[in-house]
Amino acid sequence: MHLSLATVAIKEPPLYGRRQGFVPRTQDDFGDGGAFPEIHIAQFPIGMGADKPGTGAKNTVALQFDSEGKLRFDELTRLGHGKDKIVHSRLSDMKSKHIDDEDETFKKPTDSEIHETTEATRASLEKITAVKIAAALPVQHAKKTAPAQFIRYTPSQQAGFHTSGAQQRIIRLVEEQKDPMEPPRFQINQKIPRAPPSPPAPVLHSPPRKVTAKEQADWKIPPCVSNWKNPKGYTVALDKRLAADGRGLQQVHINEGFAKFAEALSIAERKARESVETRAQMERLIAQNKKTEQEKRMREMAQSARIQRSQALRKAEADEDQKLMEEAKEREAIRRDRVEDHRKERNIARSRPEKLEKLKRDKDRDISEKIALGLPDSRARTSAGTQFDSRLFNQNAGLDSGGIDDETYTAYDKPWRPQDNVQQHIYRPRKDVDSGIYGADLDKIINSSRFVPDKGFSGTEGEGSGAPRGSGPVQFEREEEDIFGLGELLQTSSTAKVLSASKRKLSDEGDGKENIKRSRK
Repeated sequence: MHLSLATVAIKEPPLYGRRQGFVPRTQDDFGDGGAFPEIHIAQFPIGMGADKPGTGAKNTVALQFDSEGKLRFDELTRLGHGKDKIVHSRLSDMKSKHIDDEDETFKKPTDSEIHETTEATRASLEKITAVKIAAALPVQHAKKTAPAQFIRYTPSQQAGFHTSGAQQRIIRLVEEQKDPMEPPRFQINQKIPRAPPSPPAPVLHSPPRKVTAKEQADWKIPPCVSNWKNPKGYTVALDKRLAADGRGLQQVHINEGFAKFAEALSIAERKARESVETRAQMERLIAQNKKTEQEKRMREMAQSARIQRSQALRKAEADEDQKLMEEAKEREAIRRDRVEDHRKERNIARSRPEKLEKLKRDKDRDISEKIALGLPDSRARTSAGTQFDSRLFNQNAGLDSGGIDDETYTAYDKPWRPQDNVQQHIYRPRKDVDSGIYGADLDKIINSSRFVPDKGFSGTEGEGSGAPRGSGPVQFEREEEDIFGLGELLQTSSTAKVLSASKRKLSDEGDGKENIKRSRK
């Protein structure tokens, strides 16, 4: 079996940067891509944008309707005519029209309108005549340029990178001044026909003699100096050209623009100097204001730093004094506890010396170690109550019996050991056992109410007496509205008084401590 390989030539455009002089003319020049933006010619890759054959101008008129919705057939008569041409295509165009005297379109012009039209016509004719006369003169003055025109230009591309981001521009259009001495810009190589030869010399003439230099100079005819033509290309001296021009005979005319230009320059210079001086004064004033503001800010910062430092020192001294007072109170409480312990130990040693060793052994023992949870009480019991918690065992009376209602809370509605009053002999001293430990304070401890504060909160029921609160839910009292703000005013005054009193107390304590320190020193 014989295999033949066919070579396919693929035409690719040149690489980027090497397309100097490259012009895409066929579809193969584009390759698989689109147009080349760096080549500024009309490009139609894959035929996109190009005019298709047979899509030229057609004699087809679009359907148009009038205000009443009727089709306008008179557009067929306008086909092929200009848009400004009047075409009579209706019946009303052939009928005579009634002219109304009050119609604005048929009124005669007023005298002022006639005068304005006449003056405009005269000015136009004079302008045309002046141009014709000036063109016929051999020497022409410099024409005055037309006044500048200002045009508002709005670019079609409003992107930020076009026209430097400007939305609109004002363009000043000025006519270019034409130089009257400018030579012709185009050279016309027109051949001048040769002149006819001179006639033959007459036979009767004087004998030949030598021509002198004076005669040669007299017979020398200078060439014609023209301001428009120089077909032979002669080089004419400038003084000869000016003499032939006759400009010395003309009156010197100085353009008034020089005076206007000089005056505008002086005004612009004066305004620029004033603006520079004003800007310098404003900069100096701004710098001075900034310096003043910075100095004021620095003074305020220094003042606040001094206040904070003094407050911190005062707070540190107050904290130190408070700490010293608390430490002194703690030491005093420890001292009282130790004195009480020593007194109790002396009482026990006097009454029952054998209990002193046991007391010292059980002194640091946790009270909860005396209770064995979930075990029967080893001591003798005279009560007929149960010694075990039946709910700790897998019995039908437990949580899995199914007799418990979801709406009732019966899981722990009964005490665990109702007949066991172990808390009575754990948290209360007994006369038969602890009389030697507590001594004379035994009756006071037994009769005292437990879990009742010695000192109650001010303003509460049973203040300091431990009296029970009344039955029923807590009753709240609605606060009366203070319309005129008297309560807030009184509270503010009382707060200010308390603060002033505390400050005086702190100052007095500080003075006393300073005196103590000085006396110690």
